Amino acid sequence: MTPYASVASVPRLVIAAPSSRSGKTTVATGLMAALTERGLAVSPHKVGPDYIDPGYHALASGRVGRNLDAYLCGPELVAPLFAHGARGCDIAVVEGVMGMFDGASGQGELASTAHVAKLLRAPVVLVVDASSQSRSVAALVHGFASWDPEVRIGGVILNKVASDRHEELLRDALESTGVPVLGVLRRAPQVDTPSRHLGLVPVAERQTAALEAVAAMAAQVRAGCDLEALVALARSAGALSGAVWEPPVAATATGRREVVAVAGGPAFTFSYAEHAELLTAAGAEVVVFDPLRDEQLPDGTRGLVIGGGFPEMYAAELSANEPLRKAVAELAFGGAPVAAECAGLLYLCRELEGRPMCGVLDATARMDERLTLGYRDAVAVGNSVLAPAGTRMRAHEFHRTVVEPGAGPAPAWGIRSPRPRVEGFVRGGVHASYLHTHWASEPGVARRFVERCRAS
Repeated sequence: MTPYASVASVPRLVIAAPSSRSGKTTVATGLMAALTERGLAVSPHKVGPDYIDPGYHALASGRVGRNLDAYLCGPELVAPLFAHGARGCDIAVVEGVMGMFDGASGQGELASTAHVAKLLRAPVVLVVDASSQSRSVAALVHGFASWDPEVRIGGVILNKVASDRHEELLRDALESTGVPVLGVLRRAPQVDTPSRHLGLVPVAERQTAALEAVAAMAAQVRAGCDLEALVALARSAGALSGAVWEPPVAATATGRREVVAVAGGPAFTFSYAEHAELLTAAGAEVVVFDPLRDEQLPDGTRGLVIGGGFPEMYAAELSANEPLRKAVAELAFGGAPVAAECAGLLYLCRELEGRPMCGVLDATARMDERLTLGYRDAVAVGNSVLAPAGTRMRAHEFHRTVVEPGAGPAPAWGIRSPRPRVEGFVRGGVHASYLHTHWASEPGVARRFVERCRAS
């Protein structure tokens, strides 16, 4: 069982919206930056499996962005993981996902922003895109405020307001709802961030432009929002019971540490902060390398973790780095533990978009017009470096690529829902799959991986 320690409650807000593209990221990121500028230690969080928004949160707050996913980790871990990330902070800002009540498909409120807000006993600020409405905003806000009495909407921020007259109409309409207006943001194209096939372009690919965008978000929030009222609302959050999540420390963690190389750089930006913490607690020395630039794996590498990202955008550069591709193949064929998720799976294939990759897997990868997206209920088909056969884990799938074949002779996972199928590859010490998992839900994954590093 994961050890815990008690912790005091941290003031906190959840930034939600009626639907996607209402302005949650602008408000949440801008608020994190504006509060950080005031000298507060801000803990940034994101509801759901999104890897990209936390990168912008980290720029805004100077702290690691963390995810809170009640599907991947289970509702019981949401508050402990929050407390782990927020320890020592003055305030926490939690950006929601999709519409406030939208969660895991067909499973009620599970993993929705509203569900996480209730688990955190946190007040909600509703961000409303007011660009095409005036008096109707009152009906919308009233509906969201009254739908679930366990969710407390403490205020509304009106986004994309066109003029002073538009603002006046909106404020007049909202007086009858009893929900205070805590901010009004005008249309500001300078805070827009570019998107492509899987969402926003990650921070690692546009560092300077991302810094400028975050600064613009902060300026907009400073100018348009009542920061004092938002902080006061955060301080009204209910006390959290329970404890702080801690990665379990292995008995051998104080001895010799095995080097686990973790792919990073612009092509591999998707990872959960807790994975590196779990590997370290299990006895690994985590060393990040960039497959676009580094021609060799870190010295002494005994295991390799290649997470998600956008290798399809860098296929030419990844292919051109032949020395590293050969080093990865030699490590894998030598029996060392290799854990690859989504982008990592593509990198291990024989080719991606017709360009040579590492050739560890007898498979090819290509772009596809269809988006594959959703939560998955998976079980380990056989024994691997990550889990013994029969281990059940919740996962998330998110890609516009296709790997052919979709599973090897020894598949990684049997997916139970939404439709039964096998997926991924287990070959020697290699575990490669499209599925993203959160290792905090099954701490034995990191411990098993490091033990295999030690034995290889």
